[in-house]
Amino acid sequence: MLYQVSHASKYFGADPVFEDVQFEIRGTEKITIVGRNGCGKTTFLRCLSGEMNFDKGTVSMVNGTTIGYLAQKVLEHEERTAEEELRTVFAPVFAMQKELEELEELMRTDASDKVLGKYAVLQEKFESAGGYHWESEMMTVFTRFGFTDADLKKKIGEFSGGQKTRIAFVRLLLSKPDILLLDEPTNHLDLETIEWLEGYVKKYPRAVVVVSHDRMFLDHVSDVVYDMEYGTMTRYVGNYTSFTEQKKNSLEKQMAAYNRQKKDIERLEALIEKFRYKKNKAAFAQSKIKYLDRMEKIDKPEGADDKTFHVTFTPRVKGGEKVLSVDHLKIGYDHPLAEVTVNLRRGNRLAVLGPNGCGKSTFVKTLMDLVPPLSGSFMYGHQIEVGYFDQQLAQFSSGKTVLEELWDEYPDLDRTEIRSVLGRFLFSADDVFKTVDVLSGGEKVRLSLARLLLKHSNFLILDEPTNHLDIPGKEALEEALKDFTGTILFVSHDRYFISRLADSLLIMENGKADYVSSTYAEYEEKKTAGEPEVSAPLKEEKPAGEKKQKGLSPEGLRRQIEKIERRITEKEELLEEKRALRYEPEYYQDFTRMNALDEEIDQIHNDLAHLMEEWERLSG
Repeated sequence: MLYQVSHASKYFGADPVFEDVQFEIRGTEKITIVGRNGCGKTTFLRCLSGEMNFDKGTVSMVNGTTIGYLAQKVLEHEERTAEEELRTVFAPVFAMQKELEELEELMRTDASDKVLGKYAVLQEKFESAGGYHWESEMMTVFTRFGFTDADLKKKIGEFSGGQKTRIAFVRLLLSKPDILLLDEPTNHLDLETIEWLEGYVKKYPRAVVVVSHDRMFLDHVSDVVYDMEYGTMTRYVGNYTSFTEQKKNSLEKQMAAYNRQKKDIERLEALIEKFRYKKNKAAFAQSKIKYLDRMEKIDKPEGADDKTFHVTFTPRVKGGEKVLSVDHLKIGYDHPLAEVTVNLRRGNRLAVLGPNGCGKSTFVKTLMDLVPPLSGSFMYGHQIEVGYFDQQLAQFSSGKTVLEELWDEYPDLDRTEIRSVLGRFLFSADDVFKTVDVLSGGEKVRLSLARLLLKHSNFLILDEPTNHLDIPGKEALEEALKDFTGTILFVSHDRYFISRLADSLLIMENGKADYVSSTYAEYEEKKTAGEPEVSAPLKEEKPAGEKKQKGLSPEGLRRQIEKIERRITEKEELLEEKRALRYEPEYYQDFTRMNALDEEIDQIHNDLAHLMEEWERLSG
């Protein structure tokens, strides 16, 4: 057992955040903690990291275990360059390198077994610590998080708050602690970076504990899921999908047991009431009363009444068949980011994908006339009414109450109608009198969605609508949008959300915008199937000897052998080139490209073996 928490509790004042929690980390497990916003997941991580303490309970940990956590203070030394900050991670490697150099100098005059043995042990330790590829690894991780080589020379103080957080994240990954604690690691990362991080975490040789609302990320990396709800934690073995199935089955069994006992109690109470005042049945009634008193009551499963919003977006008018025509639309600010041509018809659900900075949000802002087009055109169809959700505007501030915020926008509705809509988005009782300023990120998103619902648009343009929503909130929004009869164009990094909603994709990358008429799952399958075609070596022609005709002259045979020898040399040189790529930043720790590269190397080995067999046959 690497790390264990027993009977742990944490309180804020007199209110418990969690109580009597059992938690453990075994070996190199990849553990996920899930739960609603505000249930205490981040507080639990901070207690694991040592940033906070448990109020009760005991912690057991293997001696020397290191724990890495992305703390809120992020980076302290703003005068350092990014490179200087990241190089601090490799201080032990540099110390070993210096010691190796000193031993090499010593071996000039002292080549004793003791010195040689010490050198051999240290060299092995140096190599296992990444001494020969630390710089390649540093560049790989740094650039994967959206930075350039030139950014290494910039001082920490010159970066934005978000960039500082990402640099701290890079530093944490490079430090390789025994237990890596990640709190919402995929937030604000594009799909390509999320997929890379997914592979990194999956192959990380030590333990990882993740808090995340990214269900596909959790599905791909988790070995164990801890479900935190109602102040307790329950351990499930398996990935996120397995957890949801296990939890559903468990709740169904508990609910069935609760209902059976409830019926049994009702039956017994009816018997008691019927016979307790009859002289010849009083003893029977008393025995049933004692039986009920001794009965261990089964509580109604709390998860059976999980609250989430249940709404349906309904268009005011059906609108025309042609919804949107975009013709060679160049988008951007001082320079073009992309050129888009796409047509949407009624009922289409188009997901806009691409790396950060490629122009996804600029595209939807252009469609909403918030950013002027650089050239080209777009046009909406007949009776198309647009409803817009902006990820940034959804985090608005206001001194108004929740009730006032919605009512001021829709003054024609009466108080009952407004409160009814707010109630469906989980703003009930006194919640409607909270000021917008004090709402959480998720609550602000729900309020923005309530405003969108009341607009009754037939074309929804959504920019990152799932940001700040917990998993139940995301699932509720998916269900609401699945039943929507209008058209949807949305930007998202949530692959699970995309896979459930989109029927087509707009891939924006490197100044291009390519329309793909398929679901996300189909697109991923084609992309994965297509990778070997991109990276596979050219098909090898049949060795010359197989074409050898009977009666080939000695001179012809000599030329055939020389030709095969040249091809063997070419293959050997290609093999060395491919092997060298393993140490390049774009391949090192990029598991997808590395796997493709390994397949190429295997194919070259096979080709060499065939050529050598033919050479031996002809030479014999």
